[in-house]
Amino acid sequence: MSTQSNNNKRIAKNTILLYFRMIFMMAVQLYTSRVVLNTLGVEDYGIYNVVGGVVAMFSFLNNAMTASTQRYITFELGKGNANRLKQIFSTSVNIHVLISILVVILGETIGLWFLNHKLVIPEERMTAAFIVYQASILTTVFAIMSYPFNADIVAHEKMSAFAYISILEASLKLAVVFLLVLGNFDKLILYAYLIVAVQLCICLCYILYCRCNFSESRYHFYFDKPLFKEMLNFAGWNLWGNLAAILMTQGVNLLLNMFFGPAVNAARAVSVQVQSAINQFSSNFQMALNPQITKTYASGKLGEMHKLIYRSSKFTFFMLFTLCLPVFFEAPLILKIWLKIVPDYTVIFLRFMILILLIDSTANPLMVSASATGKVKVYQSVIGGMLLLILPFSYIALKLGGQPWIVFAVHLSICIIAFITRLFIIRPLIDLNLRDFVKQVIFRCSFVAVVSLIVPAIVYILLDDNYLCFISVVCVSILSSSIMSFYLGLDAHERYVVMQKIQTYSNKFKRSKV
Repeated sequence: MSTQSNNNKRIAKNTILLYFRMIFMMAVQLYTSRVVLNTLGVEDYGIYNVVGGVVAMFSFLNNAMTASTQRYITFELGKGNANRLKQIFSTSVNIHVLISILVVILGETIGLWFLNHKLVIPEERMTAAFIVYQASILTTVFAIMSYPFNADIVAHEKMSAFAYISILEASLKLAVVFLLVLGNFDKLILYAYLIVAVQLCICLCYILYCRCNFSESRYHFYFDKPLFKEMLNFAGWNLWGNLAAILMTQGVNLLLNMFFGPAVNAARAVSVQVQSAINQFSSNFQMALNPQITKTYASGKLGEMHKLIYRSSKFTFFMLFTLCLPVFFEAPLILKIWLKIVPDYTVIFLRFMILILLIDSTANPLMVSASATGKVKVYQSVIGGMLLLILPFSYIALKLGGQPWIVFAVHLSICIIAFITRLFIIRPLIDLNLRDFVKQVIFRCSFVAVVSLIVPAIVYILLDDNYLCFISVVCVSILSSSIMSFYLGLDAHERYVVMQKIQTYSNKFKRSKV
């Protein structure tokens, strides 16, 4: 009981720290996006995102290995094997060095050819695009080398360090925005160089913190062929899933450029910024829970693991839905207030991406549980194969004359099918009761969503399109979704826990006032 209580306290503390980080980063992210868009202009903003997307195409190699590193470090922490932990960390650094070299090779060959021969970029901006491309490769390499240290921090659940370094990163990017408006330099090139400097600084921060706090992060050259193969084998199946993920994001981004030019890439980039800001709420909450899901599996506590999965999925949906509902209704006015320039198609892109975010975030605990088992072959091959279909189906839809938003409609449809498929794959791996998951998560989330929509939809339809309507819809949406989530989405025990937390924070606040 005491262990469970300590775990709950640690999760609560980590969640609070991550939410402070999230609020700051979200504010900075939204502000900097607006300034960068207006400073660079729609075309250059689109060029930066699509050129960076070419380099990001190769990051699926690293994403797969990052998942492997975090899983193995977290698993060994759960078992308490310090010597094995050192071996895993050093092996992961070796692998990330190899990935960095491979990314550079691919970037300077295939990627460079794609930049010069396939992307739609105005001739007069090709030199700037080339410089941005080289800067993006450097940025990616620095990011890759920081991931083993990042994974070590998260596995140790040192969320305060993770939060502070993230806040520093956001602050540096804010400084970049202020530097961007100074001088008569080419703004696009200057922005690319400054982002490289920020990424290098953050990489060094992760390395220094880990070296000072975790003994296993003091790198020593170590090569254990069986361990090397084991981690690569785990990453190999994650590789397939991450290839699918990168193709359905950056691949689709490149498709939009080839069919419609950089202006549409700018619209996608803006909608991604809003989606990412909203997603901070769920990712912070889940980041605090994910290590616990892996550790409960490592210690054989499957019942406790199942409860964590249900609560993580359900609470994630309720938090996101409360935020997304007013944004979905009032996207045109929100974008108009936020940006001076709203690229065409941004509103419809954003609405589709909100729906995709709700589905994927709710499914994330299932992905974490699959990773915890280490048996990812079937999961990654099937789900990755399904998600890979997004790119060819999107290409066919565009080739047949579809509008830019059709790629997001394809994405949403396949995400729904993939969510259902995940359940059947995960069930035998962790002995998951599908009926309980449907009852506790899918049914409750769907019921809350439908009931919460009624009153805001009526207000939105009846009131004129003005600021009074905007304020009314936002307030009613948040109130409706919050009340319905609490009374219809949570069970009696969960409502009691939430009320206890609110009472605890209320008492602390009252004491601080006195």
